[in-house]
Amino acid sequence: MAETNNKELNIIIISDAAAAAAQFPDAKINYRRYPFITDQKKLNEVFQEIEKYPNLVIIYSLVKDEMQMPIIKFAREHQIQCVDILSPIVEAIQQITHLKPNQKIGAQHSLNKKYFDRISAMEFAVMYDDGKDPKGFLEADVVLLGVSRTSKTPLSLFLANKNLKVANLPLVPETHIPKEIYEIDPKKIIGLTNDPSVLNEIRRQRMISYGLNPDTAYSNMDSINKELESAQKLYKELGCYVINVAHRSIEETAALILEHLGIDNQAN
Repeated sequence: MAETNNKELNIIIISDAAAAAAQFPDAKINYRRYPFITDQKKLNEVFQEIEKYPNLVIIYSLVKDEMQMPIIKFAREHQIQCVDILSPIVEAIQQITHLKPNQKIGAQHSLNKKYFDRISAMEFAVMYDDGKDPKGFLEADVVLLGVSRTSKTPLSLFLANKNLKVANLPLVPETHIPKEIYEIDPKKIIGLTNDPSVLNEIRRQRMISYGLNPDTAYSNMDSINKELESAQKLYKELGCYVINVAHRSIEETAALILEHLGIDNQAN
């Protein structure tokens, strides 16, 4: 084999078109392609369209971390199979060139224990997103609490990519707080908050994106202030670590959480 600079790479693609489908000659297989899916809005449009099709298999190759959880979540909720084909390719290139990809891939490691641990953590985050099952709080490495639009779900994904099992609970005033929350080590609980004005703008824009009236109780400043005050009261009662996510990126907030937990942010 000729020697060369490790930064030079020749990718050889050898394929038998539709080889997998050809193994099942009795099946009628339809191919539906959705290229250039670069943001959540486009992804949601795909979900809305494919929901009408039976017997789905989703094969995806998306780079952005925040695009991973919605696909896994959609697949789990609809009990369908999904396959990530990009991660093993990125890992192979990384091993040969010893270079890191420009953007961290949602599941970029080869099929080893670390890779499966990461997939397991992502599935855990999906299963226990939005407080679906209180038992997840007791099994989680991290529990995120916060009112609506404080980045709970994207943070769950980012931390899952650090092999952490994350559960989160949306806080709504005057609703029951699961007893499990009071049974957790306070160090594992992260209380998320936001500036009222920032939260108001985020919620207004969310309503507009759905084609709805932005001026509702959801975006009302008095309601927002009550929500934040109620959340702050709970955080004080629990004695948990609190982070204001206003003007912070997901990466910055996650770095604070990892530092609080004593975990190396650079660890894979």
